[in-house]
Amino acid sequence: MNLNELTIRRAHEGLRKKEFSAVDLLESCLERIVAVDDNYVNAFLSVTEDLARKQATKVDGRIKSGEEIGILEGIPIAIKDNINIAGEKTTAASKILENYIAPYDATVIKKLREVGAVLIGKTNLDEFAHGASTENSAFFTTHNPWDTQRVPGGSSGGSAAAVAASECIAALGSDTGGSIRHPAAFCGVTGLKPTYGRVSRYGLLSMTSSTDVIGPIAKNAQDAAILLSAIGGLDKKDSTTVDQPLEDYLKELDRVRGLTIGLPKEFFSKDLNPEIAEMVRRAAVLFEENGARIEEVSLPHSQYSIAIYYILTPSEISANLARYDGIRFGYQNKEAKKLFEVYAKSRGEGFGPEVKRRIMLGTYALSAGYYDAYYLQAQRVRSVIQKEVNKVLEKVDVILTPSAPHTAFKIGEQSDDPLKMYLEDIYMGLASILGLPAISVPCGFINGLPVGMQLIGRQFAERDVLYLANKYQELTDWHKQTPKI
Repeated sequence: MNLNELTIRRAHEGLRKKEFSAVDLLESCLERIVAVDDNYVNAFLSVTEDLARKQATKVDGRIKSGEEIGILEGIPIAIKDNINIAGEKTTAASKILENYIAPYDATVIKKLREVGAVLIGKTNLDEFAHGASTENSAFFTTHNPWDTQRVPGGSSGGSAAAVAASECIAALGSDTGGSIRHPAAFCGVTGLKPTYGRVSRYGLLSMTSSTDVIGPIAKNAQDAAILLSAIGGLDKKDSTTVDQPLEDYLKELDRVRGLTIGLPKEFFSKDLNPEIAEMVRRAAVLFEENGARIEEVSLPHSQYSIAIYYILTPSEISANLARYDGIRFGYQNKEAKKLFEVYAKSRGEGFGPEVKRRIMLGTYALSAGYYDAYYLQAQRVRSVIQKEVNKVLEKVDVILTPSAPHTAFKIGEQSDDPLKMYLEDIYMGLASILGLPAISVPCGFINGLPVGMQLIGRQFAERDVLYLANKYQELTDWHKQTPKI
């Protein structure tokens, strides 16, 4: 096996036993990027080669001097390009931030530096994380390593594709309505959305502040647990983080016995690909055979989750993106003569079509005369769904659903139908609007394309979804399959 194909755990063992160096591990990933990225995958917007080499060399120095290294020391991690790394470009895949150099580290980056991780580069995304295919990047489209004619999912498509193509050992993405879990499902990797407030958002470019969460995309649940342990926790710079102790997610990671899993019947309707439904049900049977209890549950109001999400999200987007006005941040049109012209031309030329669409939707939903009818009503329905889900989660520990209604679609196939694109997150909106932890893990293939299933847990019960995901991966090998690219 090539070094770039290792998991975090295996790479750590190799470094500790001096089977190879941190520079060897990094060079293996960099060689893979050169071999496949420009020609096939297009996962990286920038490769932070100099920074990564300095970090890897430092780790090798510690190993050479006989020091014990931590589990993430020397491990090449890719970062979604809406998370700040001091001194490096942070574009959010938008022309309006094309030349923006971040002046400070996001808290998650500070934490990764502290544990000695190697930051290998910034990955592509839908502009400002607005999308479900990574086709909305202002620079280029990322391709799915399993079939380069297809999308990798979105908006963390660059991070998921980079992990699937073994261009890095693991990656960070951000999840607002499914943006970690959706591309993880399409690319056949493991993606964890932590509980809202578990991981600091300081240094993440805001999209929807009430649902944005940074989380890991990895080759298996164990690696996702390792990364969550490193990046989670209270942060004084983010008042939405919660003083909830991080658990030892690696302890008893194969625990299943005694957990109850709920199967919501509304998530297995006739609109779901029957092969995907069968794969998820087979996973439920496997859990049951290994000590879990399965119970059918009902979430009748969950069907409104995605509609609510697409009222609340554009509303917050319209407010958050107001700061990109051509004066305070980013691109500025130099020919504008009047103040309004500066705003209009800078934003008109700097933002792409999907960003503009969401700003207009949000501005409309928040406008006088429509606020009560749309935004306030959406918040009321969100409360109804929350009560319904909380009641179900009193009976079961985890909810099991499909991750996406189908496998990866072809590039351009849905570009002209924004509504169809919004429905890509139909199974993920529930966990997002309620701030619940959820993980997507591979559970099969259809015509050579990966299928994902989703496990949703109670607030701050990441351990339950990680336990189940890890146990499933001990019993199956879907997550070990790699694309032939």
